[in-house]
Amino acid sequence: MDGPSVAPHIPRLRRYARALVGDRYRADDLVQDTLERALNKFHLWRPGSDLRAWLFTIMHNVFINQLRSRGIEATSEFEEQFAGVAAPPAPDRLELRDLESALSRLPPDQRAVLLLVALEDMSYAEVADTLGVPIGTVMSRLARGRERLRALMAGEPSPAGLRVVK
Repeated sequence: MDGPSVAPHIPRLRRYARALVGDRYRADDLVQDTLERALNKFHLWRPGSDLRAWLFTIMHNVFINQLRSRGIEATSEFEEQFAGVAAPPAPDRLELRDLESALSRLPPDQRAVLLLVALEDMSYAEVADTLGVPIGTVMSRLARGRERLRALMAGEPSPAGLRVVK
């Protein structure tokens, strides 16, 4: 594989994967699947473009494909998926556990945008390129995700889903 090394990006990929799936072992599997796909498709990477964004795009696509293969809709919630995830030891352990739990209850599309902006410090344009959506979609998902996260952290009940009115 000629070109820049992906090795410096692995820690960020692992952090993002862990935040997406909530489990260290599944996160490592997601990173491995991402790196395998990147290696197989490296000829598609455009020199001069952002390698980090390209890798995160691959990870996002692998994650969505894994959800679909398990029959899970990409906009559904994952409360049961993260039931036993423990927060790392820290002074505010309960707050971290609450945050992790609240993040896991966000729809994956909102969680992905929130994590890429807040955790990975990507710009809206980078997130839009990574996820393959317009910047406006990034901004609306981020706003909805932040609002939902605030409500979950405050212990407010989940809003009722949208209904089809005939």
